[in-house]
Amino acid sequence: MTTPLVEMDGDEMTRIIWRMVKDELLLPYIDLKTEYYDLGLEHRNETDDQVTIDSAEATKKYGVAVKCATITPNAARMTEYNLKEMWKSPNGTIRAALDGTVFRAPIIVKGIEPYVRNWEKPITLARHAYGDVYKNTEIKVPGAGKAELVFTGEDGTQIRETIHNFTGPGILQGIHNTDESIRNFAKTCFNYALDTKQDLWFATKDTISKKYDHNFKDIFQEIYDAEYKEKFDAAGIEYFYTLIDDAVARVMRDKGGFIWACKNYDGDVMSDMVSSAFGDLAMMTSVLVSPSGAYEYEAAHGTVQRHYYQYLKGEKTTTNSVATIFAWTGALRKRGELDGISELMQFADKLEKATIQTIEGGKMTKGLSLITSIQNVTVLDCEEFIKAIKATFDAM
Repeated sequence: MTTPLVEMDGDEMTRIIWRMVKDELLLPYIDLKTEYYDLGLEHRNETDDQVTIDSAEATKKYGVAVKCATITPNAARMTEYNLKEMWKSPNGTIRAALDGTVFRAPIIVKGIEPYVRNWEKPITLARHAYGDVYKNTEIKVPGAGKAELVFTGEDGTQIRETIHNFTGPGILQGIHNTDESIRNFAKTCFNYALDTKQDLWFATKDTISKKYDHNFKDIFQEIYDAEYKEKFDAAGIEYFYTLIDDAVARVMRDKGGFIWACKNYDGDVMSDMVSSAFGDLAMMTSVLVSPSGAYEYEAAHGTVQRHYYQYLKGEKTTTNSVATIFAWTGALRKRGELDGISELMQFADKLEKATIQTIEGGKMTKGLSLITSIQNVTVLDCEEFIKAIKATFDAM
């Protein structure tokens, strides 16, 4: 390696897996260069979350990052970790800093068939990673009164709309987005579709949200017509817009092999639906792509708290490490591509192939054993599974 990866360590069981993957599958084969950031909750608390901001800035500098799963604290975590405050999601902070789009796609393995029987190819979810409920402002309304939406321009002029005349207690939520972020989202989706030679869908609810959602629709269409239509035609791929409810119905009947672009919340929900329907949340790749061309690869699942507590008791755990392995291989492949190191790209390809071959050969963790059609499988704990992948890789 010539240029470092930005390495973002994480929390709980995925932090344990992170070290196992590095020790068994990476360090024996690669002169691994990383700029390390500890995004474990304790260190985020010690640095007042500055470490998260620093890791995002480093990603802009180096262009490629790999991230372990991290805790987004709730009230229970405040007490458990003695936190100064309820720190925001590191993913949300990094996504906002990079103004990126999250692309998530299932990892296809023979013997783990999708629950939707006509899905033959992966479905990639493109999630806008800025704004909406993730940057909201909320009010718990104490009683009767008028709620208004007010915008005050720099020149002092105001736009004012009544939201609701409350006759009793209730709740309010304000969300926002920016044309710049939506444009970056659209261009990143169009570029990713061209790079991967896949059709692109975009879906919102513009029939109900005639300004907010309609603005997304209009910006996508404007950019497509002006900059991408001829490129899409030449590549033999298609872009189209549809309502989100129509997209949900349509996706269930499709064969897959396309990119489905969604607003932030829709993408959050639909990516979990697609990954679960393809087999397992731990069998999902996830990459954040910024408009400037920075890439941050991560495991799409959480920190596996229950397994971590088992691990602390000295018990064996059966946590699936595939998504973590593929986060590393994705980052290493991109680093090799950007730096012109073909051996690094080949290493990433072979390690992914070894991982899939190990599962298809009947060696897997408990979660996969419960959904596979492969007969007479060998169920391995987390460490055994990683070592089985290493054995497959060495034999290759």
